[in-house]
Amino acid sequence: MARRFDTPPSANEIAVIARATLAALPDLFGRHLGEIVVRVEELADEATLAVLGIDHPLDLTGLYEGVPIGDKESAAPGAMPDRITLYRRAILDEWVEEGERFETLVHHIVIHEVGHHFGLSDDDMHAIEEGE
Repeated sequence: MARRFDTPPSANEIAVIARATLAALPDLFGRHLGEIVVRVEELADEATLAVLGIDHPLDLTGLYEGVPIGDKESAAPGAMPDRITLYRRAILDEWVEEGERFETLVHHIVIHEVGHHFGLSDDDMHAIEEGE
């Protein structure tokens, strides 16, 4: 994706990077993720922050919501699809602070959220990011 530096990355650009990250995951993960929904919002709302015990909306860059892989068998029929919500302004804030390539940062956040779905450790998530 060609990056313009005159405006911050849009919600659509973030969603495109997130979907590309999901599409590039090894088949083992892709099969189990199914039709995961990717949403991009500006900031987490107060209710979400309160449930997670987070004080400031810029401290939350992404959130996995859904039934963890180990609990799928007991999920209620007709349950909402799993989803990953990415919070654009928090991602932009981290991008400016860290100086990391934008695509790399979004990739990292998506992998971290997928890791929650599979109950992976931080080491496991880093291995996925590095393509191991």
